[in-house]
Amino acid sequence: MARLQWFDTVSLHVGRTARGALAGAVAAGVWAAQSPLDQRVFGVPYLDQELLGKAVTRGRAWHPVGVALHVLNGALFGAAYANVAPSLPLPARARGPAAGLAEHAATWPLTTMVDEHHPARAELPRLAGSGRAFAQATWRHLLFGVVLGELERRLNPPAPPPLPAYAATLSSNGDGDLEHAVGASEH
Repeated sequence: MARLQWFDTVSLHVGRTARGALAGAVAAGVWAAQSPLDQRVFGVPYLDQELLGKAVTRGRAWHPVGVALHVLNGALFGAAYANVAPSLPLPARARGPAAGLAEHAATWPLTTMVDEHHPARAELPRLAGSGRAFAQATWRHLLFGVVLGELERRLNPPAPPPLPAYAATLSSNGDGDLEHAVGASEH
């Protein structure tokens, strides 16, 4: 397994990280695909891909650019999550949803800045102070976390337990170590 190490304290498992990135990208794609439905349920016409896309371009390309940035963000989050999840003191099934909701709690206060400073703020709904927008974002982060957690858990199963140490003392015929048998006959 390929592994990168820095300062002998932080290690990054390349395969685990890549599979986590894939899980995060898929989870972000599910989020984006279902968001037109939750717009109807919550009554808030905001799309994360619109926030991202219109921060980069104001032309017709905002939607594909926004989706690409959203999926990339999910992949980055998934890559980090894959390396942290095994050490979280939660049951495996709760880790993804907890991570998604923690990210939501950490980033929601930034909606005030988005409302005031986003380049397309006149075209976007105001989010800060909206209970419906908060509930919608909570739903999206929970969905993202469930998909991320389950997919990452299946792509990166826990390592099997190590083999017992006594295996080296047995010979292929089951009678023990040949050197010990030879040594026993000399005494």
